[in-house]
Amino acid sequence: MKWNDLRSMTLEELTECVEELGEKKFRARQIYEWLHKKLVETPEQMKNVSAKLRDKLLKEHPLYGVSLIESRESKIDGTKKFLFGLHDGNIIESVLMRYKHGNSVCISSQAGCRMGCRFCASTLLGLARNLYPSEMLDQIYAIQRLTGERVSHVVVMGTGEPFDNYEALSRMLTMVSDESGIRIGHRNITVSTCGIVPGIYAFAKDHPQVTLAISLHASNDKIRKQLMPVANRYSLEELMRAADYHIDQTGRRLTFEYSLVRGVNDTKEEALELAALVRGKNCHINLIPVNPIKERDFRQSEQSGVDAFKKILENKHIQVTVRREMGRDIQAACGQLRKDYRERSENG
Repeated sequence: MKWNDLRSMTLEELTECVEELGEKKFRARQIYEWLHKKLVETPEQMKNVSAKLRDKLLKEHPLYGVSLIESRESKIDGTKKFLFGLHDGNIIESVLMRYKHGNSVCISSQAGCRMGCRFCASTLLGLARNLYPSEMLDQIYAIQRLTGERVSHVVVMGTGEPFDNYEALSRMLTMVSDESGIRIGHRNITVSTCGIVPGIYAFAKDHPQVTLAISLHASNDKIRKQLMPVANRYSLEELMRAADYHIDQTGRRLTFEYSLVRGVNDTKEEALELAALVRGKNCHINLIPVNPIKERDFRQSEQSGVDAFKKILENKHIQVTVRREMGRDIQAACGQLRKDYRERSENG
């Protein structure tokens, strides 16, 4: 797919475009660096680019990005959530998390989601549309502009299924690490998928240095189908084969995300089954006590249950941690992001 908007264009595409307009090719690099290094919001901010060239470019190539509607900051841990508007009226959310190792931004890849995971607010109203590469990039850029702080890590775990928008995701990953842009290294980026098997194979080939996280959330197909409709298309056996391929091809450790839901997937039997499922793999289990959303009655496992589940995995020599959930008081934690302003307003 070829994106026509200015911020989605690679330097090579922009160079070709500028030359077709009869301009010198160095103008393309100037424009690219204004957009992706200096992070301008408007064409008028590109001071050394003539108004004539800007007008010619914008006639065929609109400048898409995100615009701030509202932001909220957690009183517990300082996490910030941003409600961004898109050019067509759609709305997305992004999250800034501050750690000792640097600032991490969680970005959305779609406006809404069609995957239907039962415990996730992002999927409640379905999919509105895929985001452009520019709109994924500008979530990062906008947060840097708004805070004045550098973003060093990116997680693509916001609204949407990244592999359902694979081409745009792939282009964003290439551009965000570009030396003419903000240069966030691929090893500082994590992409999370609910388990789109063909995407896992493609991702291993196309972006071997980017960390992959697979949302597992169950140790067998029966429970996984109850929680995640994607399990009706791809069995755990198929998913594990794809995971093995990714590990073999990239040499990278894989993360399996596992949301603990009280009385659904948090028993001793399921812990043992999970340990057997991932035994021998170069992987890490990230346990996530499920976060509440008002439309579902899923409840978090009790702390004693979380500890017991973790201990069973550790005794089986599985690397495991319990995720530190940030921003829960502002509905910014895993599974709580939404795409709709009405939803957002009603849910605080």
